[in-house]
Amino acid sequence: METRSNVLVTGGSRGIGLALAQRYARTGARVMVTGRHAATLRRAARDNPGMETVVSDIADPASRTELAEHVVQVMPDLDIVVNNAGIQRRVALAADTAPWTERAREVEILLGGPVHLNDLLIPVLLAHGRPATIVNVTSGGAFVPQPFAPLYSAAKAALHSYTVNLRFALRDTAVRVTELIPPAVATTLSGLNDPHGASVDDFADAVFPKLATDLEIGFGPTGTDEFRTARRQERDTFTAFAARFPTAVYAAPPAH
Repeated sequence: METRSNVLVTGGSRGIGLALAQRYARTGARVMVTGRHAATLRRAARDNPGMETVVSDIADPASRTELAEHVVQVMPDLDIVVNNAGIQRRVALAADTAPWTERAREVEILLGGPVHLNDLLIPVLLAHGRPATIVNVTSGGAFVPQPFAPLYSAAKAALHSYTVNLRFALRDTAVRVTELIPPAVATTLSGLNDPHGASVDDFADAVFPKLATDLEIGFGPTGTDEFRTARRQERDTFTAFAARFPTAVYAAPPAH
């Protein structure tokens, strides 16, 4: 008998996160989304009956820990984690006069958040022993840095590197690691009133069916044959390099 999926989507109250959450829900999955703003989450829950919501600040380590504890209590059969929460400060390096706390928050949301949350939830995914998936949402800016969003690009590049290593570390388990690589998509990520890029629904419709099978998923400029070939070459190079330096990896739980 097919088991119902249990899905957690961070930053799932709008944009790409909400679009993916809606599509998971349509498959019959139980879906929980997080966000910072209660009003936005209430709207998502109202418009999507059955969708569960949790107020959580992915930039705050204590909030991440509370989220993981909540998931363990109410969704112990969690099998899909989508690390989507994001922010994009559009300011060039030479023009960035924001306090360091503001800049650090951007990096924490984009990199510290998913790394820490995965660390907290991987034991949950391993414990039940069933196939599970971690989806880390990076960006085309991870591969071609964006001068108008330099910290965003750097953090996403680091998240890409981490994702490659996480996939390697989980290779002997039932947990698959997928990297979703959006190009510019018309969301409010940057806080601008004139979002540009691909339609959110067009993007989500194209990538969602691949989340169950592909290791790296792009769209438009991040989904070309050339881009996919470059990613395969990178994976092959990493695999050869990793073979020279044996490291500890996660172990599959013993069979019951």
